[in-house]
Amino acid sequence: MAKYLLLKHYRGAPAAAGCTPMDQWTPEEVSAHITYMRDFAARLETTGEFVDAQALAPEGTWVRYDGEGRPPVTDGPFAETKDLIAGWMVIDVDSYERALELAAELSAAPGAGGKPIHEWLELRPFLAMPPNCTE
Repeated sequence: MAKYLLLKHYRGAPAAAGCTPMDQWTPEEVSAHITYMRDFAARLETTGEFVDAQALAPEGTWVRYDGEGRPPVTDGPFAETKDLIAGWMVIDVDSYERALELAAELSAAPGAGGKPIHEWLELRPFLAMPPNCTE
């Protein structure tokens, strides 16, 4: 088994053809989309392939350590993940091909008008072992 991250983006990914932005969907369309995501995760729970899934709020702050006794530094000159990352799902599957299959199915979640949004998802494998660090 190998773990993969299915990463949903607000923007930054290639645009899905003909996809209406979620903030223009009706409440019923948003509800149908969320139900699809939950049903997908529930089905993967029964096969043992589901690990975790979370939607992210648009709020967030960059933070880094700036030295002992100094306040943390926030919000740098970076593209903010709160503007880019909408959520994720972690799966644990037997093969890369299965991960591709599930990502493609998740990409078909309904959007405006109940039609599949054909959303681009980023598929990333977890590291099997941490990289070696030498100083």
